[in-house]
Amino acid sequence: MANLVVSYPLSEGASFDADYYRDTHIPLVERSWGDCGLKEAEVLWPADESQPFAAMVVLRFRDAAAIDAAMASPSTAAVMADIARFTNIQPSIFRTA
Repeated sequence: MANLVVSYPLSEGASFDADYYRDTHIPLVERSWGDCGLKEAEVLWPADESQPFAAMVVLRFRDAAAIDAAMASPSTAAVMADIARFTNIQPSIFRTA
């Protein structure tokens, strides 16, 4: 299994619509990349306001080739364009083997 960990680091002026992220964006990700080998999207929410991230998600893929297929998929453009609908934060992406 290989993962993408996407985090949204907080800074002054950052906005993040958690409801939209949970109810709209994550289902879009699952629909867009499910056929590519996405197995699970686990959203991690901060325990309190002192945490440095608005949210994080662990996207678990079948393998590294599935991540490559998702990134090359035509539906990735819609996933990326949707980010502006819920945040002004530049996400940080960490890929595991």
